[in-house]
Amino acid sequence: MQNICILGATGSIGQSTIDVVLRHPDLYQVYALTAHSQIDKLLEQAKLCQPKYLVLSNGASYQHAKQALLASGIKTELLSGAQALADVASAHEVDVVMAAIVGGAGLLPTIAAVKAGKKVLLANKESLVMSGELFINAAKEHGATILPIDSEHNAIFQCLPHDYQYGDLASCGISSILLTGSGGPFRETPLNRLSEMTPAQACAHPNWDMGQKISVDSATMMNKGLEFIEARWLFGLQTSDIKVVLHPQSIIHSMVQYCDGSVLAQMGNPDMRTPIAHGLAFPKRIDSGVKPLDFQTVSNFSFDEPEPQRYPNLYLAIEASDAGQYATTALNAANEVAVAAFLSGQIGFSQIAQVNQQCVAQMQGCQLDDINAIVEWDKECRSQAQQIISSYSREAR
Repeated sequence: MQNICILGATGSIGQSTIDVVLRHPDLYQVYALTAHSQIDKLLEQAKLCQPKYLVLSNGASYQHAKQALLASGIKTELLSGAQALADVASAHEVDVVMAAIVGGAGLLPTIAAVKAGKKVLLANKESLVMSGELFINAAKEHGATILPIDSEHNAIFQCLPHDYQYGDLASCGISSILLTGSGGPFRETPLNRLSEMTPAQACAHPNWDMGQKISVDSATMMNKGLEFIEARWLFGLQTSDIKVVLHPQSIIHSMVQYCDGSVLAQMGNPDMRTPIAHGLAFPKRIDSGVKPLDFQTVSNFSFDEPEPQRYPNLYLAIEASDAGQYATTALNAANEVAVAAFLSGQIGFSQIAQVNQQCVAQMQGCQLDDINAIVEWDKECRSQAQQIISSYSREAR
């Protein structure tokens, strides 16, 4: 029986994790569930899972949540704040941490889990984008196991040889990593109409059921850009080792190409319960609740190269990856602010990339030697991105 802490339980990954866990009550029990402010959903999950702790990252919601918890009759302890997140993620009783908080907010509790030597199921790509080498070195130092949960990185992990040594593609005969992406809802939208796209249109992903922020990132392909950076750190890669390939059907989740001409691909229906189940049970396999592929009905596979004019965010991320940690942290911070501004109607769809490009250009090189420095740099970059957005509003007036 393994104790699970789910960071970001009310999001799409958290909900899928609970679904898989509840299918295997003989293997897993939930120690803690965390959320930002979705109290009702968190309490519904608590009824199902009976965790020891519930944690709200938004302290302002604590009193309301406490009253709702008392009224519900659920026997669990309610905590709040950033330290409480870190405490449950690093608790002695916890065996596995699902790191599924969206954005930079997931960095500190995920690092806490890593420094406690936990098995970390990493769905929060921003942790690696923001802290890169520090994150990987902390995992090595403290004996943490990092298993990728993003469908693309999980696919790569499954296609690599079992004896793969970090960063050593050559000795395994690997020529390249093929990172696939659907291209999002605007793959065929005329370029001159992209600026007109609305939040509702951007969030209508053709294949995946995701939260708003990740859906917008998919539409701009920033999600793939962040995954590019994450893949470099997860597997010790260089920019030249990775190729991004559009695959609209989202059936092949990523591939590994070998020097003898072989290509190994991991396939499956677009359902996050598959990589979640793989991470939970690794190196074994368990039922995820996902229907197997029916190759008699599956559509033809198609592939293409992402257009720079359509997906400038993807290429910004690749450039930032080469520039270094200061740039990837700045890009992630700017993008979170820009996406929030787009969703609230402050800026247009095409301006997301403009904000990101300007912010990274204005926030030049900075030494990021520890997590505190990264957190401070992230705050500065978010402030700069907000100033850029405000300047757009002034220009519009």
